[in-house]
Amino acid sequence: MALHVPKAPGFQSMLKEGARFYSGLDEVAYRNIDACKELSETTKSAYGPNGMNKMVINHIEKLFVTNDAATIMREIEIQHPAAKLLIMASDMQEKEVGDGTNFVLIFGGQLLQNAAELLNMGLSPVEIIDGFNIALNKAQEILPKLVCSEVKELAKIDLVKRALKACFSSKQLGYEDFLSDLVGNACIQALKENTTFNVDNVRVCKILGSGVLNSTVMKGMVLKREVEGMVTRAVKCKIALFSCPIDISATETKGTVLIKSAEELKNFSRGEEELLEKQIKSIVDTGVKVVVCGGKVGEMALHFLNKYEMMAVRVLSKFDLRRVAKTVGGVVLAKIMPPSPEEMGYCDNVYLDEVGDVPVIAFKQDKDEGAISTIIVRGSTDNIMDDIERSIDDGVNNFKALTRDGRLLPGAGAVEIELAKQLSSISESYPGLEQYAIKKFAESFEVIPKTLAENSGFKNTEVLSQLYAAHQEGKSNFGFNIEQSETQVIDVKEKGIFDLYLTKYWAITYATKAAISVLYVDKIIMAKPAGGPKPRENKDWDNDD
Repeated sequence: MALHVPKAPGFQSMLKEGARFYSGLDEVAYRNIDACKELSETTKSAYGPNGMNKMVINHIEKLFVTNDAATIMREIEIQHPAAKLLIMASDMQEKEVGDGTNFVLIFGGQLLQNAAELLNMGLSPVEIIDGFNIALNKAQEILPKLVCSEVKELAKIDLVKRALKACFSSKQLGYEDFLSDLVGNACIQALKENTTFNVDNVRVCKILGSGVLNSTVMKGMVLKREVEGMVTRAVKCKIALFSCPIDISATETKGTVLIKSAEELKNFSRGEEELLEKQIKSIVDTGVKVVVCGGKVGEMALHFLNKYEMMAVRVLSKFDLRRVAKTVGGVVLAKIMPPSPEEMGYCDNVYLDEVGDVPVIAFKQDKDEGAISTIIVRGSTDNIMDDIERSIDDGVNNFKALTRDGRLLPGAGAVEIELAKQLSSISESYPGLEQYAIKKFAESFEVIPKTLAENSGFKNTEVLSQLYAAHQEGKSNFGFNIEQSETQVIDVKEKGIFDLYLTKYWAITYATKAAISVLYVDKIIMAKPAGGPKPRENKDWDNDD
């Protein structure tokens, strides 16, 4: 007689064995909040100028030493569904502005932590969500009133440096002035008609050796390669670009040729040679001095290129080939043929150079605007250069944001304290239970100056009380002073510490929306995992980039 095993009651009984079902505040809301809190605690110590680095080893055992939250989150592959919602918000911030990802994680985690306290008090998730939505709308109304400066002329390096400085201070303290000058110049060179800017127009070329302060910026494109032939320099030259190899064209069908004498062999190979020479001569006749190709350059082709004193450059990446075409203003042709005047590129200087024992080919333009610019990053280790590259990427994205909106807010926690102060007083005007949620939303902003103080080795309660005292007196531009001095608060506008308006606006919005999404969840249903063996991991696998 078979034993009848009773299944779990309720909804669980409808699911396959192995599926999981959670409901209720304890099992769902608090668990989700705890996961998000742990996530934000992980990146919190990396926030601000004195933030600590994290050592991350990803699934293919590549090592990252960085304090960039976006990189950390991308490489560690979080599985918890609620924490993923917060990571998605941080990822969206990275796509929208390119900076402020850590702010989203810290602020979102703090909102949920404060929401847990409200749940313990007996408020329902819907009441908390209503309060958070009201507070978010009020914060978005207050933010434009806190703007303390604006970058109107993007071609002026002094204004751009001022706006980018805080972005580099939070990642590369000590190099902020140098990097904001370097990136500012590179971005201004890549700017077209003072309005259009493409992030892809600022390239980074990393060359090991020397120090970060020896990094330079150059108008044009730099490739870590050697030239193919004997010619290593061309000035004010026309350029032909091909995506195919420069070689003797092979026949598509197989055939057997019977050769009876040495004379016939000479004539047979001479035909191929003459055809190739004819092709190269036709390109020379158009006035082209430099040939750039996306495939290999055959030995015979190289002989004729040297004969006609043409410079040959081989570009392995199709993306780099497109960028070279953009730099020189040419069209990439699919087969070997003489380019028309419209298809040719032009460059003021193409030359082979050496940077720290590494051969580089430079396509350098003399014109001032609209061209691709390359930042040559130097550093003693690959990890340092990778981290500098990530900082440069954030800086370039900040410049892109400036082209959309040049408004600047006071940095160093000044905006957060002012928002906390104003939202706290607004909360008192609401009669319902949402006033508690608005108050907790306001309190959540305190986490930013607190974190800055903790990471710099100060007592966060002292810093917070000094900031509130200054803001109560109407000094809305007062923020946390990172330097060891008598006073722990300072007028950040005078010091030139600014945050981008767009970064702050979207970071607050995305963090709040992510927190609300987590609070909306009241049940978790997990299907039974698919059976069968897990796919074997290939150790040699790598990303395309």
